[in-house]
Amino acid sequence: MRIGELEINRLGYGAMRVCGPQIWGPPKDRAGALKVLRRAYQLGCNFFDTADSYGPHVDEELIAEALYPYPRDLVIATKGGLVRPSAPRWDENGRPEHLRKAIEGSLKRLKVERIDLYQLHAIDPKVPLEDSLGPLIDAQRAGKIRHIGVSNFNVAELERARKVATIVSVQNEYNLGNRESEPVLARCEKLGIAFLPWYPLGAGAAARLDQIHHPNTAIRVTVRV
Repeated sequence: MRIGELEINRLGYGAMRVCGPQIWGPPKDRAGALKVLRRAYQLGCNFFDTADSYGPHVDEELIAEALYPYPRDLVIATKGGLVRPSAPRWDENGRPEHLRKAIEGSLKRLKVERIDLYQLHAIDPKVPLEDSLGPLIDAQRAGKIRHIGVSNFNVAELERARKVATIVSVQNEYNLGNRESEPVLARCEKLGIAFLPWYPLGAGAAARLDQIHHPNTAIRVTVRV
């Protein structure tokens, strides 16, 4: 699979849940969390996805602690554009001044000079999309971001983003129980850009769906993948 010109294995690792409960604060077992991150890479996950809002900031710090200096084939993606005033809240903040600081913060926490894939985490309804993408484009030109992606976008929003930036990926919720992003997936396939599903197993909810039958050890999935 490709993200831009970067080759990654089909199965990546979404690192969000190595943080504390509610994706807030440090993990209760920090040593265990670090082992999980290292083991994920050992098992063939050479694409790690995170965000500055996970923790907040904790997730990026854990990835650096576990894996820096990074293996040459490891691709790290992070996101900015959501803030966490408290554990239950995920508030959009697409103001250019916030995103400029967010990019610099992620560079520092991940201990890199250039982020492989930086994604706008969500659209801020109070800020024009083009204004939110501006700091990402500027950082890309400055060599601080290699590729730009977007997250939680519909087709119209993707097309709007593509008018001002080269978008190499879309990351949306997509699993057996939620196929609302089928049009986005189809558009990504047509454009030849990566579609990165988040919540692919629905935190275990997939096992309870009628589409999956698992008598004894056999598993049958009756859905297109």
